[in-house]
Amino acid sequence: MTPMAALAGAHLAHRQTPGMLRLLTHPLFAAGALAMGVGELFGDKMKSAPDRTVFLGLLARVMSAGIAGAALSPRGRERTGGLLAIATAVPLAYLTLAGRKRVMRRIGQTRSGLIEDALIVAAGLAVVAGAVRR
Repeated sequence: MTPMAALAGAHLAHRQTPGMLRLLTHPLFAAGALAMGVGELFGDKMKSAPDRTVFLGLLARVMSAGIAGAALSPRGRERTGGLLAIATAVPLAYLTLAGRKRVMRRIGQTRSGLIEDALIVAAGLAVVAGAVRR
């Protein structure tokens, strides 16, 4: 949900994405995306949280990455941007999960999750900030 939350935040800050982003231009959907992004940050720390590679986790990742990739792509190249984002997000789900599990054995679930979240949120904000305009 991080890509959607970052895009919603950019929209609420009156920034425009290069590609079409109709859904998050509605204040209700923007607020919902922000709430889901924050909820994911908290939910990920729970011991009962499923791996990101379960079907629904991957489906949410594919949808979020596809929408974000399309929105951040130049106009007319949204489909390519969405597909590229999906092709990046799915393998990264497996790679980051493997890395998280290794770190989690050393420092625990909560601390490893906080570090991972800080890195992902910073990266997401940097990508969105670099692509949007006033």
